[in-house]
Amino acid sequence: MTTILLIIIYITFIGLGIPDSLFGTAWPAIYPAFNVPISHANFVTSIISGGTILSSLLSTRLIRRFGTAKITAVSTAMTAGALFGFSVSPNMVFLCLFAVPLGIGAGAIDTALNNYVALHYRAVHMNFLHCFYGIGVSLSPYLMSLMLSATGNWRQGYQTVFWVQSGIAAVTILSIPLWKKVNSADSCTEEDTLVVGVLDLLKEQKVRRVCLVLLGSCAIEYTCGVWGSTFLVNEKQMAVDVAAKVIMFYYIGMALGRFSSGVLALKCTSQQIIKIGQCITLVAVALLLFPLSSVVTSGALFLIGLGNGPIFPNMIHLTPETFGKERSQAVVSIQMSASYVSIMLAPVLFGLIAQYIRVALFPYYLCVMLFIMLLGTFLAHKSEKTDKK
Repeated sequence: MTTILLIIIYITFIGLGIPDSLFGTAWPAIYPAFNVPISHANFVTSIISGGTILSSLLSTRLIRRFGTAKITAVSTAMTAGALFGFSVSPNMVFLCLFAVPLGIGAGAIDTALNNYVALHYRAVHMNFLHCFYGIGVSLSPYLMSLMLSATGNWRQGYQTVFWVQSGIAAVTILSIPLWKKVNSADSCTEEDTLVVGVLDLLKEQKVRRVCLVLLGSCAIEYTCGVWGSTFLVNEKQMAVDVAAKVIMFYYIGMALGRFSSGVLALKCTSQQIIKIGQCITLVAVALLLFPLSSVVTSGALFLIGLGNGPIFPNMIHLTPETFGKERSQAVVSIQMSASYVSIMLAPVLFGLIAQYIRVALFPYYLCVMLFIMLLGTFLAHKSEKTDKK
């Protein structure tokens, strides 16, 4: 039964990834249709990020009361409904309104399932979980591009993805009895989860240091995804379509990194995989600092995805071990919130740097984010040594 449940969780994580890359793919067709400035996309993405942060912070109490199964089913259904809402929205106001349930639903799924897999499954399963997220992130732009090529209608793209997400929501609803059977046979139940206040957790030095690692890692991941193509076009004189393909390979590198770390987890600890990933990322970011060919630069971006990709799932998987099973849900909610803050602000901050200074500062910005991640890792390791004494 636990294997069947794991497969359902993997399918659900495909659904988590589906909305994340869809809006960016559709926006070039949406803003001319609504006759709004291109920058208005920030309103929608900020509302989605705000919703994910809010639901992450509330997730511990909600999961303790309703359980992971119901939270997952309701949240997946919410994201499906929001996608349908996007497809019928007549203007920007409605897009912003439907962005609220989309963000809240996504944050609840992410926090609940990350902690559940960290508690009940091995590191290999956590890494493969995030590979399935990569499938979802890749699937929705592909479906949207098919609809745009065939009909030129972004609404049909959203409706197509809505049906896929609805199917996943149906699977999560039908699986609720299975969750009950698996949980009844498990010694670690959701009733054992401690509800700890956000401010109380943030007072703990070790929690802040672990969050620092995730802040740096997510900043690198999303800054490369959002601004990597612009850097290649402006600084390496790469054609727009070629740059887009390079970013696709960056995401392939990320998925490959998580798959590879899943295989490595059979022989290595999560701490060792994190160190390997950070070393690869360090080398890759260093390559970007030199005036090398566009081919080498493209390879460096691929390596950033390969090295940085495994860090997030392995950090989350260490949470029950580091903070205790009873407090893991509360700590994961803080970690997810810190990640979403980074996801929301880091690309925006570099956008301001690119606009008012130079896009050429892209590698140096990644160096700063890498330093934050490495500093957090060093300090967290120092805290662990202190606790053992």
